[in-house]
Amino acid sequence: MQKMFMVTLLLAGIAGCSGEDKSPQAIARLEPTRGNTASGTVTFEQGDGHLLIKADIAGLTPGRHGFHVHEFGDCSSGDGKSAGNHFNPDKAPHGGPSQAKRHVGDLGNVEADATGRAVLTIQDPVTSLSGSHSIISRSVVVHAKADDLRSQPAGKAGDRVACGVISLADKS
Repeated sequence: MQKMFMVTLLLAGIAGCSGEDKSPQAIARLEPTRGNTASGTVTFEQGDGHLLIKADIAGLTPGRHGFHVHEFGDCSSGDGKSAGNHFNPDKAPHGGPSQAKRHVGDLGNVEADATGRAVLTIQDPVTSLSGSHSIISRSVVVHAKADDLRSQPAGKAGDRVACGVISLADKS
């Protein structure tokens, strides 16, 4: 019996050393708000000093659309307002993703092509999957218009056309 237990532990240890990437990952599945058609997926992978964010969104009008992490992981209202305001634990002013002072949730814009599809890959040094800037259990919101990256309090990006709750990804 003890030998079987040791073999099991040894096999579990070998499986744990398979060389797989164990960095934390999260995902948000975007669903359209009432009257809209935008949907897609946003993935997040914790890197060294940054969060890698990849978005693939369809059903948008061509052009730029505000793209933010909002404070609550709640997309239950038809207009997306149940997600709250931009995630802003540091009480900073609204800004663009490259500005030193900005909401943690200020990720700028995604740009939809003529077919309404937006694909984005960015590395963000402010958001995280842990700690005080953790975006886990918050939401990603895509807006109807472009974020101007300066107007207070939220960049005049307009209505919310898609919303998705950010959850840790199952890597099994």
